[in-house]
Amino acid sequence: MDRQAMAGGKSSAQWMGIALFVLTLSACGGGTQERPLDSYTAEEIYKQGELQLEAGAKPKDAIRYFQEVERLYPYSEWAKRALIMQAFSQHKAKQYEEARSTAQRFLDTYPGDEDAAYASYLMALSYYDQIDEVGRDQGLTFQALQAMRGVIEQYPDSDYARSAMLKFDLAFDHLAGKEMEIGRFYLKRQNYTAAINRFRVVVQDFQTTTHTAEALHRLVEAYLALGLAEEAQTAGAILGYNYQASPFYQDSFNLLKGRGLAPEARGDNWLRAVYRQMIKGEWL
Repeated sequence: MDRQAMAGGKSSAQWMGIALFVLTLSACGGGTQERPLDSYTAEEIYKQGELQLEAGAKPKDAIRYFQEVERLYPYSEWAKRALIMQAFSQHKAKQYEEARSTAQRFLDTYPGDEDAAYASYLMALSYYDQIDEVGRDQGLTFQALQAMRGVIEQYPDSDYARSAMLKFDLAFDHLAGKEMEIGRFYLKRQNYTAAINRFRVVVQDFQTTTHTAEALHRLVEAYLALGLAEEAQTAGAILGYNYQASPFYQDSFNLLKGRGLAPEARGDNWLRAVYRQMIKGEWL
């Protein structure tokens, strides 16, 4: 199914027929009697759901029609199509839990269908679209990462896998941002050990994110505050090697220089191990 044309591609004659169908459904009084929904074909009801989406109406209105197709014409081809469109409409209506449930039902019923990849992606997207600002609990971010990884692994050649990869990276960056926010909170309150623990997570577990340079700089700050010069120098060395163009490196360099120190790998600590891994390629 082409998601770009989810509810489009209709001819004028088709839209006129559907519009007449809408008028019949919504008519009341004036001598026009409303026909019961079960007097319409599966295709007619399905297309009415499409029309609700295309016309920019509330997605909830479309959900009703897709649900009715499934109820009145179970096990039909139109019921299958209506089920995936129901999940799409629920997601559009921000009914994320319902969208996940419907998409899962599609996967359970039609695991080998061509729309299975989209159903899986829609489940992942329903988690991803619920990720709030960094300050909130990140449980949904973890679920989004798991679900996106599922799409990537199960449907690696699909368009949805490529989109899932991008969103996986963004969600991963989001988690690193959470660690940074907490680390800054502790650093500001001079709780240096707690701050270091957070920045360490970013450097060790989130090296590919946009937050690594700042995390290394904050480690320089925290270690200098604790009088741990070798750790501060090593963090500065990693920062200088990988992010020399970053303003965080210049800030760290100035801090170290002000103490008569230079950014260089010193001592035997966890940062020295990171230095060997990231710069020298020594993983053992």
